[in-house]
Amino acid sequence: MLPLFTRFSATCFLIFPLMLVAAEKQPKAVLSAAPPSDFVLQPSDLLSVQVFQEEDLKREVRVSQEYSITLPLIGKVDVKGKSVRQAESLIRDLYDRDYLVNPQVNVVVIEYAKRSMNVIGSVNQPGAVLFPQEQGLTLLDAVSRAGGFSRLADRKHIKLTRTNADGKAETFIINADDLISGTSSNAWLLLVNDIVYVPERIL
Repeated sequence: MLPLFTRFSATCFLIFPLMLVAAEKQPKAVLSAAPPSDFVLQPSDLLSVQVFQEEDLKREVRVSQEYSITLPLIGKVDVKGKSVRQAESLIRDLYDRDYLVNPQVNVVVIEYAKRSMNVIGSVNQPGAVLFPQEQGLTLLDAVSRAGGFSRLADRKHIKLTRTNADGKAETFIINADDLISGTSSNAWLLLVNDIVYVPERIL
C-alpha cells in the first residue's frame, strides 16, 4: 500500500489539471467600451498628428467648431463624423495623393473636449451626464450614471430627443426593459446634447 503522503500527491496531480481545464471553460468578461480608435472626433478635441519620418509635418491641432483641422501641405481637413482611425485614413490619402509615397500617419487624441447629454424625469439624479473619455455612452449607461430608474419610472416608454444635422429634433420611444433583457439588439448609443426623458408610470 502507498504511504498516505504519496497517495495525496498522486490525487493532487490528477485533480489539478482538471481544475485548469474547468477554469479555461469559464466565460471571460466582455469589455463593452469602444476602443480609442473608434472614438468619434468632436470640436475642441486636441490631436497629435504625426507622419512617420516626416518630423516637419508633426502637429498638435484642435478640432474646430466646424469639425475641421489644418495640416501642412494639405490644408483644411474635414473630420466631421469620423473616428480616429477614419481621420488617419483620410489624412493618409490626402498626403499620398500629391505629396508623399505611402505615408504612415498616426493620430492620437491628447486632450478630450468635455461632452455631455441630459437625463431627466424619473431617475434618481436627473441632470447632465458626461461622456467617459475614449468611450461611447449607451442609453442604459446614461441612466445608470443618473442614479438609475426611480421607483415610479415607466421603463417601457423612454423618450430620446436628438437634433439631427438639419437642426430638426427627432424623438424616439424606447423600451428599456428590452435593452435590459437583451431582446433588442440596438443599444442606443447616445450623441452629444441628446435628451433622455424617463416618464412616470400611470398608477
